[in-house]
Amino acid sequence: MKDYIVRATAADASIRAFAIKSTQMVEDARIAHKTSPVATAALGRLLTGGAMMGSMLKGEKDILTLQIQCAGPIKGLTVTANSKCEVKGFVMNPNVDLPPNKLGKLDVGGALDLGVLSVIKDMGLKEPYVGQCQLQTGEIAEDLTYYFATSEQVPSAVGLGVLVDKDQSVKEAGGFIIQLMPFTSDEVVDKLEEKIQNIASVTEMMEKGMTPEEILEEILGDFGVEITDTIETGFKCDCSKEKIARAISTLSKKDLDSIINDGEEIEVKCQFCNSAYKFSIDDLKEIRKS
Repeated sequence: MKDYIVRATAADASIRAFAIKSTQMVEDARIAHKTSPVATAALGRLLTGGAMMGSMLKGEKDILTLQIQCAGPIKGLTVTANSKCEVKGFVMNPNVDLPPNKLGKLDVGGALDLGVLSVIKDMGLKEPYVGQCQLQTGEIAEDLTYYFATSEQVPSAVGLGVLVDKDQSVKEAGGFIIQLMPFTSDEVVDKLEEKIQNIASVTEMMEKGMTPEEILEEILGDFGVEITDTIETGFKCDCSKEKIARAISTLSKKDLDSIINDGEEIEVKCQFCNSAYKFSIDDLKEIRKS
């Protein structure tokens, strides 16, 4: 089954909610970047969160970037999503390897350690919107929850999960974002907080075979949840040889001449998907001319 996002409302539209199945997306990213299990979990969580946040974008050409700069051995992560919920991303150190944390799970928090989460929204204005917050746990879901509360003033609950199989492939991945509107009653807030504290983890729910719709029903069933939309999502990079050529053309003429004078073709890899593009000496001379 393809990955998809469902959007929903509950409690007379005083709650808005998103849930996602992202297993194939995270597996595609793992294959592209040859990530270790803990890097797969970290990148997978950020891709999953980014896809749902992409579904919140209003404009067709709007772009969202989630960037984590951190002191931990993973060194940093970047994820980009568009309004079609297509995402791409990479980790600075895809080979990071750590022992399990004290709960016996992949130590994503240890891989990230201290750091900063930046959320950049390019909506076609003169300047993009940039919101930032300190990482709270490095586990990513809690960090996004904190970002929504402090930078966007939207009380939210974010759950993200990536389950890595024994062969290092992605067995399950998914998540949810629940957000409260300004007019949500205190009674609904209290009831929802209690519900969220008592639910199983995202990976446990997905391991049971629960769909995004069933996850939202589990969390919001008592509030009259109503599914409003279903959107396909996936790992998709928009790189091309032409785009890479444009990037090469920004090099100085001196640097281009140096590469051409070496007399050997070059290979350039896209950072987001690891696709390789070869440029012959003739290709490079054409770029130099333009």
